[in-house]
This record gives sequence, C-alpha cells and structure tokens, in this order.
Amino acid sequence: MVAAQCVKLNNHAPVLPDVTPQPFKWSTVSLSEVLAAGGRLEASVFNIEGRQAREALQRCKWPVKSLLKDFLVSAHYPGRFKRIYVTRSHGEPFFMPSQINELRPRPTKYISKTKGVDHATLKIKLHSILMTRSGTIGNCTIATETLTGGAFSDDVIRIEPSKLNEVGYLYAFLKSKTGRTLINTNDYGAVVSHIEPEHLTHIPIPDPSPILKQQIHDLIMSSFRLRDESNALMDEAQALLRSALNLPNIDDIRPTYFDQSADLNNYSVGLSSLHGRLEASYHLPVVDSIQRLLVANAKEVVTVGDSRVSKVISLPGRFKRVYVEEGQGVTFFSGKNIGELNPSDKRYLSFSQHDRRIKDQLTLVEGMILVTCSGTVGNIALVPKHWHDWAMTHDIIRLIPANKEISGYLYAWLASDFGNILITRFAYGAVVPHIEIHHLNEVAVPLLHDAAIQKTINDKVLESSRKRFEAYELEQKALKLMDEKVIFCGRDGIKTKNHAMNH
Repeated sequence: MVAAQCVKLNNHAPVLPDVTPQPFKWSTVSLSEVLAAGGRLEASVFNIEGRQAREALQRCKWPVKSLLKDFLVSAHYPGRFKRIYVTRSHGEPFFMPSQINELRPRPTKYISKTKGVDHATLKIKLHSILMTRSGTIGNCTIATETLTGGAFSDDVIRIEPSKLNEVGYLYAFLKSKTGRTLINTNDYGAVVSHIEPEHLTHIPIPDPSPILKQQIHDLIMSSFRLRDESNALMDEAQALLRSALNLPNIDDIRPTYFDQSADLNNYSVGLSSLHGRLEASYHLPVVDSIQRLLVANAKEVVTVGDSRVSKVISLPGRFKRVYVEEGQGVTFFSGKNIGELNPSDKRYLSFSQHDRRIKDQLTLVEGMILVTCSGTVGNIALVPKHWHDWAMTHDIIRLIPANKEISGYLYAWLASDFGNILITRFAYGAVVPHIEIHHLNEVAVPLLHDAAIQKTINDKVLESSRKRFEAYELEQKALKLMDEKVIFCGRDGIKTKNHAMNH
C-alpha cells in the first residue's frame, strides 16, 4: 500500500500527488522455509525471482540435477596472495575480475614470475569456465586462446566441466537469466553478496537430450572461436601498424632528456610549450617521443579533427534518465561495458520521454568510434552491427569517421598503446578525469606512405568487427534454445504459460 500526502492550497480541495502504480510482487512462504532461514520474516530473504526460477525448472520436462555434483570435475579459486607487480617484460599478464566479459581484455598489470605466488594455481586453463564470485556475482566467460596463459585474482572461480562437449551448454545456462538468478540466490532465495564453489552444489540445472546439449555447446564454442579470430585480426592490424611506422614496443620508448641531477623523474618544459596546461601529465616526455617517431616515419601526421579522418565528433549533454521495461524502450548501456560483446548491464531508455534526444544524440551507428571521456578516459570501441540503433550514456564521445576506407585504420590507431597515450595526456580533473571534444580533435593521427598497407589494416579491423557480430548472433541463438527448449519447456514439450506471458 502506498500512502500519499495531501497538500492544502489556498483553502481549496486537497491536491493529491500523482502516484504511478508499481508492479506488485508476492509469493507464499512455508513455515519450514521460515525456520530454515533462521526465523527471518523479511520479504527480501525470500527473493521472488529466485523462487520463480526454481519453480520454472521444476516444471520443465527434463531431469534436473546438481551443477557441481553432476556436471563438474571441480570448482575452485586460489587463496589470497600478495601481489608483486612488475613491468610487462618481467611479469605475466594479470586480469581484473571486471574484465571477465571483455572481448579483448588488455592486462593493465603484470605480476612477478618468480616471487609471491604459485603461478600454477593462478593460470587459466583452456576451456574452463570463469565466474566472478564477489562484487558483481555471476559474470562468466569461457577461457579460450585470448585468456589462457594469463592470471585472475582469487575473486574468480575456476570451473572445470566433467565433459569437454558440455562446456558450451554449461556456459549458456549460467549466462541465461534463470542461471544468473539462481547464482545470485541461496536455497531459499535470499540474495547473496559472495558465492563460494560449494554453493554451486545447490544450483539446479536441467539435463536435456544429448543432441540438444551438443547443439547449444556447438553454437557457444563457435561464438568463442569467432571472438578469438576477431582478436587475432585486431592483433595483426596492430602489428602491421607498428611495423609500417617503425614503432618499438611502448615500454621500450626511453625519453633521452630526463634531468638526472635529482633522484626522481623530472623534466623541464619551455614556456612556449605549456599551451595553458600546468599538469605534469600533459607534458610527459613519452608524448614528445611518440610524436617525433610519427613525424619521422609517417607520410603525414594529421589530427582526428581533420576532415579526411572524421566527419562528426559529438558529445551528448547530461540529462535525467527515465528507464522502462525491456521491449518498451531503446537498449541503453554505460561506458564500463564498452569492451563487451553484449553489454551485461543493459537498461532500457523511455522512447516517450527521450525520443528527440535518442534520435539526435544518443543513438549508435555501425562503424562509429566510441571514446570514453569521463572516469576511465581513452577506452575505445568500434560499434558493431548488433549495436546499431542502441543508445549509450552521455559520457562517451561519438566519432563518425570520414568514410569506410579510414574507419578501421583510425580505430586501430586510437586503440593502440600509442594512441591511448596521446588521448589520455589531455585528461583534466583532480578526482575524476575528463576529456572534451576539442581534446580528441587535437590527437595526432599518422597516415602511412604505403596506401596498400593502410587499406589492409583498415580491412582487418572491419573484418574483426564483422566476426564479433557473428559471434553475438550465435550466442543469442544458443541462449534462445536454452530458454525455449530447455528451461521453459514444460513437461508436455511446450513453453510454460508464465514464460509466454513474461515475454
């Protein structure tokens, strides 16, 4: 029940505020469940979504088994350990749990190969399933070529399936809405803030026919194979770019004019080079080193704002968002999901409240380049086909390349280590860094002497983007099979009534 306050104005009749009815959620709870939950009576202890997910599995026609006992060899994570970070050349790549959904995660830190930890317990095994267990619970991926050889922290559970040909099926179940709901609730539905491997014992999972499991597995593994192929194409494009510009590894660039008279990194900047910026980060010697390399090896060095490079660069203004249910608005996501194939935190922005803003400012277009400009600055994405007509937060600069002949090449440059340094040097703000459109306009872009190599780089990036779209399509097909043929397939072989109503 909602209590509304009345306000009396000028002796007229009371004015009631407009109260929008909210969907009413309810469920019945048995006395045994209350006692098993420690006598708790709060509704939050008996999560409705979790109960509905378990009831849906009880209605499906397939036998329901235990995820841990019947499908897995083991589920574990390493104990906490002291991390000793070193340079890239002396360490092994270390990924953060927040990167688990990224298509092409780039390690930001490297841990020592010789001190502080048993690397055998940290390294990721091929075709294991990885799941976050703390903070954001239940994000998962399959360890393919992109991740194997790297390491994750103890906040990621390593799941090893009993059968190799069930990896894709198990991933699809854990990725489904029902699977995610079950992971985030305990036996009686209470929301949990952490998950341990033993909790997987209580996760029920349908065991459909071998043919159906194989079909879902094959779709998922094909999706991940395409992701690896996409990443390989991107790596090839980056290698060609470095070779054409005769660029060393970014860690090998050593500025030659540090002042060695003081026992700290320091350098001098001429008054004519200040450009109104007094932050040391703006005047890093590595920036000058990169720009000199570009001038020496490129046919021409232009800027992002050059009409040969970009057509439109825009940044939407801030606005109050009105969210609606799925299917009633445009798909909307934030900058933290920019590296994901299918953004995990999608919401839906009201058409009726934001129609003009969605059309003029927020809508994404295939081939558009996105640059994060607040908080984490300089993350780059090339909009794939399945993001077309979706919308994204205002904290993202939208760059429409001049044409398709430059879009892939421009993305390859901006996404490189060198492009990232040239973008982030413009960041301002003491606590939360920002960049603006005019900063991105000034970022240097090298054009190559060999037009054929520049075209090859461009084509490889566009082909990489195409493979990502295909990977998305295959995963969605697998998830649809999981929903319609496994989870919500009633004992008569027909989707349950509740599921049909919800969709």
